[in-house]
Formats: sequence, structure tokens, C-alpha cells
Amino acid sequence: MRTDDRALSMELIEQFSADFGSVPANRIAMNAVTKSGVNAVATDRAAGIDMQFAFSEEIATGPVTNQKQSGRCWLFAGLNTIRSDIAKRNNMEPFELSQSYQMFWDKFEKANYFLERIFDTIEEDTDSRIVQWLLQSPLQDGGQWDMFVNLVEKHGVVPQSVMPETFHSSKSYLMNRLLTKKLRKYASDSRRAFRSGTTIEDLREQKLTWMGEFYRLLCTFLGEPPSSFDFEYRDKDGEFHRHTDLSPLDFFQKFFGDDLRSYVSIINAPTADKPFGKTYTVKYLGNVEGGRNVFYLNVDIETVKQVALAQIKAGEPVWFGCDVGQMSDSEAGIMDTDLFDYEGALNTTFAMTKAERLDYGESLMTHAMVFTGANVVGERVNRWKVENSWGKDRGKDGFFVMSDAWFNDYMYQVVVHRKYLPAELDAALNQDPVLLNPWDPMGSLAMMR
Repeated sequence: MRTDDRALSMELIEQFSADFGSVPANRIAMNAVTKSGVNAVATDRAAGIDMQFAFSEEIATGPVTNQKQSGRCWLFAGLNTIRSDIAKRNNMEPFELSQSYQMFWDKFEKANYFLERIFDTIEEDTDSRIVQWLLQSPLQDGGQWDMFVNLVEKHGVVPQSVMPETFHSSKSYLMNRLLTKKLRKYASDSRRAFRSGTTIEDLREQKLTWMGEFYRLLCTFLGEPPSSFDFEYRDKDGEFHRHTDLSPLDFFQKFFGDDLRSYVSIINAPTADKPFGKTYTVKYLGNVEGGRNVFYLNVDIETVKQVALAQIKAGEPVWFGCDVGQMSDSEAGIMDTDLFDYEGALNTTFAMTKAERLDYGESLMTHAMVFTGANVVGERVNRWKVENSWGKDRGKDGFFVMSDAWFNDYMYQVVVHRKYLPAELDAALNQDPVLLNPWDPMGSLAMMR
């Protein structure tokens, strides 16, 4: 039946119903999905069996961490990346670095960064796209690798024992909601004062008072971060060590010491507007005013695999960003494009290219984790070992397994040391980056809970 009307007629709807009822398989699918859910119906048992937790290349790490009800995956992944190196270099037993310490300074710095962007755009109309984008989510938990580097370079790191978790570091929604309310009030006050003749210089003076209040609020939610502390531990040989009056920067330099700027973000964004071999940054994507801008080098997916595997083989974990909610079982810890046969279960098609998924909002980076292994067969990897930050009750003791096909479709970013890059890619890092709009899909932040 055809209709030329823009509205859907009742006669057409009746025909749809008749068509549905005429195919017995439709009712079988309806009964199964309504009773058990589409994942139970679409799960491919053989695919799950094939995704074994066995890997030819593995890196020893500490126990899996747990971000709980917060979107700090990028901070957990960053700290998990360096903690294993700290333990290895100093003959320590595995331990955790404080995620709430990084969270405190990230929110403090983001508040200042947000207010500076409000000042930058103060002559824009309030309903302009850029102002509304800034106001939409000024203080979310999410972040990016270069934002992690900014925090460590300015504020250092501390052991978790020095600044442990709090109620609101582990359950951040209400804290974020209240702090966001405060930032929007500051933004409103700023724009109103500017329209009344207050200069930007005077607003920056006012900002100092606001940031003092914001510091107090953060201390109330997360505790006050230490300026110095003592660090005592026994190493694996039983020898006792005591380090007194360490600043967080002292601790980082003494126990890690590498320049985090030697690690670079390699992305795979195969869209027409982002040629491979070029570098990119994103307007207004940052946390520390005056800090490092987000910086990407876009390459083909095989090159992403090549550099990630090189670092894993050298015994170094790899921070990465992906779209974790796609074709994955978060309880079993399996990420595989064959895991769910939605097309078979629903008798339809969903096929899109990776570029189309980015262009049309179907996929983008949502979560950061760490590669700690790979299963190499011949010259290729068929499975990747993933250290997540969702606690030990997910996957296998908190570790996930990723198929290489899933890597192709939903992997967007890896962070590797420059020494693992081919010479031509290392040279490409010297280009001036193309500036992307704030709402570009590669401007997404890792913040999956």
C-alpha cells in the first residue's frame, strides 16, 4: 500500500499490523524479546566461547580498580598506566594512586577554565551555539589523556592512602549537579555585570573570590588535598623505606620521573574531514588554563594496532579510548562484534561504516581503559587484554577481552610513547594541528560509569 500523505493514515497502520501478523517468525521474535530481552535472544554462544582470556603477551599489573558511580575512567586509566611502572621501578608491591586527589584538582582547574571561556565569549548572545555548548556541561567527570597530563604536571600524584575515596568521589552525580549550578550562576553574574559596564579585568578580580569559594566547596565534598606527606613502604625484598615531607610533585618525580609529554595520542577517525597523517586539536577542550591542548595524530587502524602492540611487547601498558557500550557484555567482560546478532534476532540491518557512525552520532569515544596484553597469532592479534576500572566483579577479575574486529570498529585512540612510532609519524607530530569545533565527535570525553 502507498500513501502520498505526510501523515501516517490509520489504513496504513492497519496494513502494518496485518503484515506483522502474517509472518509467524515475527510473533516468535516478539515473545522471546519481550520475555527475556533482546540481548538474551541475540547472544551468539559460539562467539562468547571463542573469546578466551588467554594472551601470548601479558603485562603484570596490580588489582583492578573501581571508579564506582563516577565518570573518572580516564583518570583511573591514567593512574593505572603509571602505577605499574612505579611499582616495577621501585620493587614495590602493587598499590593504588589517589583518584580523588586527581578529581579534586580536575574540577578546580575545570572551573577556572570554564570561567575563562565565559569571558572569551562574553560578547556572544547567550543563545549562541558556543555559549550554550559551554553551559551544557562545564564540570562533568570526563576527560582526555592530555588533560590527565596537565593535572600531573601541575599538581603531581599521591598514593591513595594519603587522599582516600569519599562518598562523593565514588558517587559524583549530586556533587557535580550542585557545582555545575554554582558555575552557571558565576557565568550569569559575569555576563550581567559585563552588560552593566564591568570590565574583563574587574571580572577576573571577582573570579579569584569565586575560585576561593569553589575550593571550599570541593574540600567539603572531597577533602582537602595534601601539600606534603610522608610515604612509607616495604619493598618486595622486605626492606623498609621512609620518605618524609614529599610534595605531590616530588613524589611523581622521585618514583616515576618520565616526561608524560613523550606520550602522544594516536587516533583513528576515518571521516572525510580528517585526512590521515594530519594532527588535530579541539577548540575549548581542556581543563588547566595555560596547560597542554588536546593533540591527536590521525592514522589508519592498522597503524594504531602496530604502535599499541609495540608498547605492549615492551612491557608497558597502553591507555586507550573506545566506545565501550557497543557490542559488549559488561558483566562477562567481552567486547566482540559477533557477540550479539541483532540483525538476525530482529530481521533487520544496522550496517554503517565507522566514518558514518562518527558523522551521524551513532558512535564516539565514551570510555578509557588500559591494554595490558594481546594474543598474537602469526603476525596478527586476535584478542586484546583490557584492564578496566569497574571493579573485580566484572569480566574475569575485572579484566575484559576485546576481539580484533571490535578494535577495528570501536577503537578511537591509543596513547603511546613517541619511540614506538615509525619515523614518518614521529615527524608528522611537528605539524600545526587543525582546529576542530568543540562539538566534533573527536572532542568527546571519556566518562563512562
